[in-house]
Amino acid sequence: MKVTSSSIRGFKNNEVPYRLLISSEHPKGLAIFFPGMGYTVMGPLLHYPTGMLLNEGWDVLHINYQYDSDEYKNLSDEEFDEMLLSDCKNVIDAVLGEKSYESFILIAKSIGTIPMSNELQRETFKEAKVIWLTPLLKEDIVYNSMKESQHKGICFIGDRDHHYVEERFTGLNSNHHLHLHLIPGANHSLEQDFQVLRSMDTHKDIMAAIETFIKET
Repeated sequence: MKVTSSSIRGFKNNEVPYRLLISSEHPKGLAIFFPGMGYTVMGPLLHYPTGMLLNEGWDVLHINYQYDSDEYKNLSDEEFDEMLLSDCKNVIDAVLGEKSYESFILIAKSIGTIPMSNELQRETFKEAKVIWLTPLLKEDIVYNSMKESQHKGICFIGDRDHHYVEERFTGLNSNHHLHLHLIPGANHSLEQDFQVLRSMDTHKDIMAAIETFIKET
């Protein structure tokens, strides 16, 4: 495996790092990861799928945006979303400008589901498969993308997640391309609060479903 770390100049000329993991000379395709704000690609929900995809012969792109400095805290919601969408687009443009792929899997956790929703509108990703981890159902761009998407997808969210909206989640049942998993008692990290072994069991079940989804791609 070859690993390339680089960055682009993003919103207001700030650095946006990314990492490309190349599995082989002839990969099955490219998997693009959109992490959460405080949940990086080293978190289990993203770390383990990375390994699964590499084992299956996919290249992996981690977009490692970092928005924890004071200057970002002063942005309006509109400015923050503009930055997030623009930075992700520019990283993807840079990577696809260097190498072409025929197949794609897009994976997002939490706030990463906002730029992923936007990227799914690209013609390039028309046939992409999608993994939604704790999507921000309160955000219209995310909910509408999930409800109207023609992409084959799988979704995981807990009923104790503060971004879970029962009415909206139920409304997603109308999209037959999307396989929904509601995890009882799970929070925004898809864990059972302070119950380590139960949380590990929950993650094991999630990983088994993701692995099956990847292998079917």
